[in-house]
Amino acid sequence: MKPYLHALVSVKKWKGKPEDYLPIHDFIDSSKAHFPDMRHRALLHSSFGIYVCEMVFGHNITTSDGKLVSVRDIAERHVLDDMGTIPTVQDYLSGMKMFEWLGGPKRRRTRPEEQTAPAKQETEEQVD
Repeated sequence: MKPYLHALVSVKKWKGKPEDYLPIHDFIDSSKAHFPDMRHRALLHSSFGIYVCEMVFGHNITTSDGKLVSVRDIAERHVLDDMGTIPTVQDYLSGMKMFEWLGGPKRRRTRPEEQTAPAKQETEEQVD
């Protein structure tokens, strides 16, 4: 469902105008701009994404008609309408391949004695 249609569902449930809810629905679907198929949902269509919405928009919004509405309720309804359930991050990631690069850059480990400056070799001129 597109963000505007989600906003219309929100209006039906909590009153106000679509513009009251559109920023939240646009945010949840913003990953679509970077991965334009259903897999974009793995980023914000989850219990974690709902939590992030609260962090970004606050715990509540006030609609244009003065009603206080929970951001968590709005985000949960969005995810439920799209998915039928609220997945966890574990639901998405437990089947993900473990890529080697997830561990970060590989650095060559050295022993302390390897970190000291190499000894100078003596030349014939120095031996005299």
